[in-house]
Amino acid sequence: MEPTSPKILRIAFDRFDVDLRSGEVRKNGRRLRLQEQPFQLLALLLERPGEVVTREEICRQLWQADTFVDFDHSLGTAINKIREALGDSADHPRFVETLPRRGYRFIGKIERSNGAPPSESSPAALDAIEDAGIAAGDKGIEAGNAVREGRQSRHLRFVLVLAVSFAMLLAALVFFRRPGDSRAEAQAANIQSIAVLPLENLSGNPAQEYFADGMTDELITELARTKGLRVISRTTVMQYKGVHRPLKDIARELGVDGILEGSVVDSRGRVRVTVQLVHAASDTHVWAQSYTRDLSDLLLLQQELAENVAREVHSASLPPKTSGRGVSPEAHDAYLRGRYNWFALNYETARQSFEKAIQLQPDYALAYSGLADYYAAGSVGGLLDPKVALPKGEVLAQKALQLDDSAEEAHNSVAAAYLFYRWNWRAAEQESRRAIELNPNFAEAHHLYAFELLVLNRGDDAVEAQRIAQALDPFARPWALGTVLDNLGKYKEAEIEIRQRLEALPTHRILHYELAQCFLMQGREKESMEELAEGIRFDGSEKLAADLRAAFTRAGNRGVQEWRLANLKQQIAEKDYVSPLEFAFAYSRLGQNDEAFRWLDKAYDDHVPGLVWLQQNSELNRLHGDPRYRALVKRIGLPEAY
Repeated sequence: MEPTSPKILRIAFDRFDVDLRSGEVRKNGRRLRLQEQPFQLLALLLERPGEVVTREEICRQLWQADTFVDFDHSLGTAINKIREALGDSADHPRFVETLPRRGYRFIGKIERSNGAPPSESSPAALDAIEDAGIAAGDKGIEAGNAVREGRQSRHLRFVLVLAVSFAMLLAALVFFRRPGDSRAEAQAANIQSIAVLPLENLSGNPAQEYFADGMTDELITELARTKGLRVISRTTVMQYKGVHRPLKDIARELGVDGILEGSVVDSRGRVRVTVQLVHAASDTHVWAQSYTRDLSDLLLLQQELAENVAREVHSASLPPKTSGRGVSPEAHDAYLRGRYNWFALNYETARQSFEKAIQLQPDYALAYSGLADYYAAGSVGGLLDPKVALPKGEVLAQKALQLDDSAEEAHNSVAAAYLFYRWNWRAAEQESRRAIELNPNFAEAHHLYAFELLVLNRGDDAVEAQRIAQALDPFARPWALGTVLDNLGKYKEAEIEIRQRLEALPTHRILHYELAQCFLMQGREKESMEELAEGIRFDGSEKLAADLRAAFTRAGNRGVQEWRLANLKQQIAEKDYVSPLEFAFAYSRLGQNDEAFRWLDKAYDDHVPGLVWLQQNSELNRLHGDPRYRALVKRIGLPEAY
């Protein structure tokens, strides 16, 4: 009878050491992060160095027959993660070679396999065994048995390992309710701020990107309701979609302690979400979990996942959702598509998706809130006629609130309706406060609240509220804090703020527009024109930018304002909606006050939302001494600034 080959427990190559028992990969003694499936694939390749491991073998051994994943995409993702961990390259491989349409082969030089780990009497070895046992949780006994099988020939080692196994069993019992080692728990307790990186779409279908992004968005929204935990908003974390960088670097840029990353697969009516929580500074793996649910259970899954993360970081539990309404998978899917297109600035497509969600489920509060936001934002941005859009937005916002009073999005939508349509500043402030109370991490609520405070002439409070919004979502509206400072007459501070944002976002057109305004208010007309031209260029029109420069060369800032008026008239001739405020701004700059007030009166008749900042808008500073200006302030009902 042939002797049985000993089971391979440890493999070393180059500067790497792979422990197949504990699932650890170390480089020069430092533990690397590698998720479970990529590690299993690496182990499979290492156990057969120099041999081709076919795609069929990999699928059979690592993916269950009933697993609903796109195998090609999942396999490619696992290989990429292995190469990323090892610093390998697909074009010039040192360790893992691809054989197209056949499989993969480990081509590195194995220096030691099944060799003895560091002496069991050393503290480092005992720590490694203990760490592996605790991390394994209720599998600690099996790990201990595996250790014993390899050492039965030496009685002393057997006794030692038996003692360690008993210690691991005790550890498993102690940590039964909360798996993870004590070091991970200590790091988890240090997490007071977190960023949820965009969940990776493993379906293999690019058309499903909206689903992964929508799940990310809703997980952020749910987790943000946790008291005492700062959660970075969706717009900012989406800047890291598809970016493979060290988590420590991302955490430093966002100013957070923890990173939550993972993947999502949607297939045949079921969804699988896999996530892991990492303490960024120490690169410590804190917690990981996989969930498989029917599409109809997604909302419950998001709340369960958020509660688990909150519990791991020792935060207070999430406030309960009071709405007991279920959401159909079809309506939820339409809503996710709507938000996906909303953040992609495809507003008309977003509107259609929100409307579809409402048609599929007439009591879906968030769909009404999304559609209300479309009409409010379109009016404020000058894309929609406010006489038509604002009343629609108000009805939708109130409907959302009626359906779910616990939804912060609904309160925020109602606050916008009070501010821009009803011109009821106190009611708007009350609704914004309620939205922030429900979700302190809701950046949109802080942003709207800042502009309400600006209307109420509470400048310092407005700056503080906008700073909070920016800290929660730095990439959503990088221009907003500069705008608030500009409206308060703090032009130099606004310039410094906007220049800082431009360092990170040099092609952001609105930042260039805001900087142009700061320069103009400081009398720096040529610099203002250049920034305005840059904004127009990044808006997609080199010709208009060239025309602007020519106008300035011809007549200075007067030429710029005349050029501006000509463009507005051209837009009207092309049947585009143009806000009357734009004409008022240009005529005010030209010193044609009668024309400016004629257009301001039209803006009042049209209920243009921008009139709420009449007293703060620096474009109209020249009009403040005119009695017609004070009369308009009184008609709107604005609290007078002194």
